[in-house]
Amino acid sequence: MAYMVGFDVSPALSSPESNDPGILVVDLDGTLTRSDLLYETFWTALSKHWGNVIPVCRALMGGKAHLKRQLFELSAFSVKSLPYNEDVVSYIQRWRQRGGRTALVSASDQAVVAAVAAHLGLFDEVHGSDGITNLKGPQKADFLVRRFPQGFTYMGDTHADYAIWQRATRAVTVDAPDTLRRRVEDLTCEAEHLRTRGSHARPLVRALRPHQWVKNVLVFLPMLAAHQFDLVTIGQALLAAVAFSLIASSVYILNDLLDLASDRAHPRKRARPFASGALPLFYGTLLAPGLLVAGLAISLVLGWTFVLVMLGYYVTTVLYSFDLKRRIVIDICVLAGLYTLRIIAGAVATGIPLSMWLLGFSIFFFFALAAMKRQAELVSGAASGEVKAHGRGYTVGDLPFVANMAVSSGYVSVLILAFYLESDDVQVLYSTPSVLSGVCLVLLYWLSRMVMVTHRGWMHDDPVVFAARDPNSLACAGIIVACAVLGTML
Repeated sequence: MAYMVGFDVSPALSSPESNDPGILVVDLDGTLTRSDLLYETFWTALSKHWGNVIPVCRALMGGKAHLKRQLFELSAFSVKSLPYNEDVVSYIQRWRQRGGRTALVSASDQAVVAAVAAHLGLFDEVHGSDGITNLKGPQKADFLVRRFPQGFTYMGDTHADYAIWQRATRAVTVDAPDTLRRRVEDLTCEAEHLRTRGSHARPLVRALRPHQWVKNVLVFLPMLAAHQFDLVTIGQALLAAVAFSLIASSVYILNDLLDLASDRAHPRKRARPFASGALPLFYGTLLAPGLLVAGLAISLVLGWTFVLVMLGYYVTTVLYSFDLKRRIVIDICVLAGLYTLRIIAGAVATGIPLSMWLLGFSIFFFFALAAMKRQAELVSGAASGEVKAHGRGYTVGDLPFVANMAVSSGYVSVLILAFYLESDDVQVLYSTPSVLSGVCLVLLYWLSRMVMVTHRGWMHDDPVVFAARDPNSLACAGIIVACAVLGTML
């Protein structure tokens, strides 16, 4: 007999009908938690030891059981913030309420399993890998048969658990694929299926952060500034934008994997796909290098110089993810540089010479946006009663200085733009350059309003994403475009 249980699990369907349910053996990775402790400890250890990865490399050279123990010790891992499956926790609680016994048995290291059990207080027995034997698959099945000869109910989630279900009295699957559920139902033991989450498709798209791709329109700026709109130039700029999007998504995923602990402590970032457990860490471990390779492959079409620019972008963003984002002021400079690098990449991809006026404007303008990003994080932290920004080097006391950096740098960028409008280049490109003075006024208003919005705590973590969704900002963008078009046509 097989049952299917969804989000609205009822006690009648979620527990066996006997008064003495017996022993419930629960798996840890992917079942009790929406994570995999092997990947969890690996990325946490790598984040903490990135400056000296030798210990992590040594851990990778041992057997799997040895690897798990070494990674746990290197990561100094805390189980309190793990994304536990609340439906599974409720199931275990109901089992215990009916007089049943419970055991947490996992291939994860014994120290991790014991820490989880101590944190939840739901298990009568705890068993994990001991640094020599990896308690998984047939080995785990043999252990359970010896430990519970009277029979047991096993709760798991993957094909590796099939060998255990073959020897269990009863089976409970958690978010198992359809093929595995059918295989389990073909066994002689009674089967029950819990559905606690939907498809991975939506979390996967969210992990790529396509809304951040709006930043990559900057690669079109050299083309727009030079008024070169032929098909070849447009095609080259499009390829550059695609390559940037793929490589940027690779970095976003890497950053999420390295920031699991700090993201879970953040009021909004805790909902990110990897931090929340909505997307398995295994996916991210494959996607991060895969997207990088795809982006570099497209970059080759635009030439080796463009490839070098993209490699420079990737290396800088990786250094930012590992270390630079924790260093005050340097982090803002790097963010501003990464925005400006998109403009440089657009110039390299299309072969358009880069104006020093455009370069100077970009550096100060994006320095202002980067400072706003930090300002927004500090305002959010202050509202939550926190003293220091998560994973950053700033304290709430730095807020006035960071806000002043955003304002002053933004105003300098407008001043540079005003000087540029008097240059010979503008006189050649625009028939009525005086119309473009409206751009300076709009930018002056927009930057001032953005700082005020950030000050009041209304800002998204990223000002660029906020602006792309803000009606007021979109109206300002429309006015700027109209000024540019009128300056050309009148």
